[in-house]
Amino acid sequence: MNRSPLCTPRDHRLSRRQWLGSAALGVGAFATPAVANELKKRRKQVLFVWLDGGMSQLESWDPKPNTTFGGPFRAIPTSVPGIHISELLPDTAKQMHRLALVRSVSTQDNSHSAGVDRIQRGDPKNRGVTYPYFGSAVAKLLGPGDGGLPPYVWVKPGNGGFIYKDAGFLGPQYGALALGDGKPPENLVRPPDLPAEADAARNELRKLADKRYAAGRRTELTEANSFAFDTADQLQRQLDLFDSAKLPAKDRDRYGTHDLGRHMLLARRLLEAGVTFVKVTSYGWDTHGDHFNGTASLHPKFDRPFAAIVQDLADRGMLDDVLVIVAAEFGRTPRINGHLGRDHWPEAWSVCMAGRGIKPGVAAGKTNALGTDVATEPHDIGHLFHTWYAALGIDAAAKHFYNAGQPLPIAHEEMHPVKEVLA
Repeated sequence: MNRSPLCTPRDHRLSRRQWLGSAALGVGAFATPAVANELKKRRKQVLFVWLDGGMSQLESWDPKPNTTFGGPFRAIPTSVPGIHISELLPDTAKQMHRLALVRSVSTQDNSHSAGVDRIQRGDPKNRGVTYPYFGSAVAKLLGPGDGGLPPYVWVKPGNGGFIYKDAGFLGPQYGALALGDGKPPENLVRPPDLPAEADAARNELRKLADKRYAAGRRTELTEANSFAFDTADQLQRQLDLFDSAKLPAKDRDRYGTHDLGRHMLLARRLLEAGVTFVKVTSYGWDTHGDHFNGTASLHPKFDRPFAAIVQDLADRGMLDDVLVIVAAEFGRTPRINGHLGRDHWPEAWSVCMAGRGIKPGVAAGKTNALGTDVATEPHDIGHLFHTWYAALGIDAAAKHFYNAGQPLPIAHEEMHPVKEVLA
């Protein structure tokens, strides 16, 4: 049986009994290195906000007002003196003292089909294997939280399901559980005419069948099946997560009742419940036409819930442990096309971060006066992967994945972290 030398999520679990036992012994028990390290590991989480299609850096993090390509919107001051962002993000501007910007992002692909994969897989060197998305990689490296919920949950518009392809060579177990429109998976709840005892007996029979099927097969090919059932069992116990009606009305109002607002509020609850990696996707950012009217509608729908979740994570003391990332497959062209739109522009765009391991209130890197190119050291997605891993306490230069015994770097080995944004 092939076993990866990397630890598995099960290895990261600390049982309730272990926890209570340690607590009963007092604080001194946490001096045990294994327990202290375990607790420290489990606290790390990620919120990954994906603005699919590409948010314009000029109407968000890197405005160039009163220039040829600057567009009609103003730049406004933020809570950090000297840092200005677009007037379309007024609530986010008030959170700037908790945020870090990298304005020198320069990547390779200007097509959606290649860009989405390249950015979310970190664009490592080609070794003939399919690398995992960042969410799957974090799920593998950090494991699930103590609540038993899946380590990688994707909140998105449209349909849900289990998205195994995100996991690449790690194996389907590390795929994403997608919650379509923020709703729990279909058929999750036990039918009312099926007694609990009968359900439990069926699951025991299923486990025996799984064990027999797994014998002699590669672990990574079989454990995903049991993982899916275990995940469903845990979700059944926490269906309240999906009942937004039980939330205070003021919370629903602060985040907004549109898709991104509702999904960001669910993301906060999933993080509170212990999910390691929560990805929230918003579609519709590919503004090739009527860009400025489009952004006047789109950006406020991001601004309000994003500022709300950063504030809430800070108020709950969670921002020290949750790495927050806002990214897309590229930025948008400085040049305004004949349809009053901005096209794809990987050459010079921005990424926003906050939280775990990130230095707050900074803007690293610069673009030139027109925003057409990076004027300082350019940073590709490999640099950002190193940065994100470093923020999570993972040494990307030393840590490896293993694929059938082959060690593989977890990030592009010729790149390095953006140290200006690391705490």
